[in-house]
Amino acid sequence: MRALFGLVGLVVVLAIVGVLAKKQLTATRTPVPALPTATGAAAPASAPTGTVREQSQQVQQQVKQQVEGLMQQARPMPEDAAK
Repeated sequence: MRALFGLVGLVVVLAIVGVLAKKQLTATRTPVPALPTATGAAAPASAPTGTVREQSQQVQQQVKQQVEGLMQQARPMPEDAAK
């Protein structure tokens, strides 16, 4: 009898976790509306638009471009003080 209650309890907990996981996954699929700027105008052209996945890819691409641009800049070389 004790094993039966344990098995039923396990199934109930698994069902609850499944329902919560499904709710969480469906919540991440909804597109995020664009936030208005402080001036009340539309979002700037460089702001990410589209679904969350597209926004993420756009932000990643922007960061990649910025890092590549910074890597191309020449670094000032320190003077050799040990002469």
